[in-house]
Amino acid sequence: MTDAQAVQIKELRMQGLGYRTIAETVGVTRDIVRNYCKANDMAGYAKATAMNLQERMAEGKICVCCGKEIVQPGSGRPRRFCSDKCRRLWWRTHPEAGNRKAVYTKKCAYCGRIFEAYGDSRRKYCSHHCYIRDRFWRDEDGI
Repeated sequence: MTDAQAVQIKELRMQGLGYRTIAETVGVTRDIVRNYCKANDMAGYAKATAMNLQERMAEGKICVCCGKEIVQPGSGRPRRFCSDKCRRLWWRTHPEAGNRKAVYTKKCAYCGRIFEAYGDSRRKYCSHHCYIRDRFWRDEDGI
């Protein structure tokens, strides 16, 4: 089971779905789903488990991504994730949750592909590869 499947199982379980429905949606066996849910305190009746998890998540007691217990720091802002790995995975799978205002649509100076640049309005290339090809290899490419 991949990390993305684990996140999907957790989200479907929080919606109140049963083991069999989740297994069919994710594409794994029911036993894998059941064992994952038991290991991460999501076992029991689906509706009651979903309500319990949502309450604990709202209180900041469990990780938003994997559902593990979080020890909150004594000072500073409260944690939402148990680790950097969970934070990165959650934001990668939920890009719509971010408040991204500085997104620019550009055309690559080398390959001509349209791309989105976040935060830098002066960016000219879609990738590092295109930058290197344009800067150092243009004569060899015959362009």
